[in-house]
Amino acid sequence: MSSPVRLSVMGAGLIGKRHIEHILARPEAMLSSIVDPAPAARELAASLKVDWFPSFQDMLTENRPEGVIVATPNQMHVANGLDCIAARIPALIEKPLADDVIATQALVEASERVGVPLLTGHHRRHNPMIQRAKAEIESGRLGQIVSVHGMFWLIKPDDYFDVAWRREKGAGPVFLNLIHDVDLLRYLCGDIVSVQAAQSNRLRGHAVEETAVIILRFASGALGTVNVSDTIQSPWSWEFTAGENPVYSHTQEACYQIGGTRASLAIPQLDLWNHPSNASWWVPLERERLSYEKEDPLGLQIANFCGVIRGTAEPVVSGREGLKTLGVIDAVKRAAETGDVVSV
Repeated sequence: MSSPVRLSVMGAGLIGKRHIEHILARPEAMLSSIVDPAPAARELAASLKVDWFPSFQDMLTENRPEGVIVATPNQMHVANGLDCIAARIPALIEKPLADDVIATQALVEASERVGVPLLTGHHRRHNPMIQRAKAEIESGRLGQIVSVHGMFWLIKPDDYFDVAWRREKGAGPVFLNLIHDVDLLRYLCGDIVSVQAAQSNRLRGHAVEETAVIILRFASGALGTVNVSDTIQSPWSWEFTAGENPVYSHTQEACYQIGGTRASLAIPQLDLWNHPSNASWWVPLERERLSYEKEDPLGLQIANFCGVIRGTAEPVVSGREGLKTLGVIDAVKRAAETGDVVSV
């Protein structure tokens, strides 16, 4: 067996700490260092007995890793990613790759130009449940996909908005939350070619949207709707339905429905519904609950990153895929502001 891949984590905030936990738990990975100027990050590194560096350049000089996980604030992603590319070190960058499509495209093209792997942290694709759903869709069991529906309904408490940037444009559920849902719908059902959208902020009155309704047109011809709001007390969101993150309650409800000519699939339960004998509304439906082996997708994302570095795996979510998903979100924002149908 090859030796563990030495990984450095840039940014020791909430998501950075989760990456660190999973690196420490994976046999194919080892934590090489933590890069973060904050005193708390230095204390964390000391407690884990790993190197600490205040900057990327300091880390390069003292302890060059084989890969870097970038978990810094969004506005730093491009600069951090370009540093990794210049140093010829593969990088896994938390979503979104950047704050805007143009900067993201420049980052992705720089990676592809020099052949340095760049991965996007859309970890939900790694979930074995999503992998099983994708396999069923690609097998043809659902027939031709006709329509898709997704929901992100939950309520963020008032004190969430005590932090000023969360009240400003770009910090609403479309950019922060819907990007995950759109990425999964793209992964399961193919590229999205145009969008329409409407949004509202009438309850809180902040500059940022709080509710949005979106129509998606897929390259396959399928149509989709997504309804997103962070002002509704509801059980219908990935956070509450998937049971992926223990900080959220688990409601056992569905947040996505994928409808085909032969069957429909509810996610995350993986309930497959169809008329077994004759495709007719007069015939009773039957339900089959598909099985899968549960495993933490953040850990599987680390394993995939290590495989990419070792040359034994392809990225589950490349930088190019992260760019495509961000392009859809950018189109949704423009469509909501103008009322136009916007091409992706």
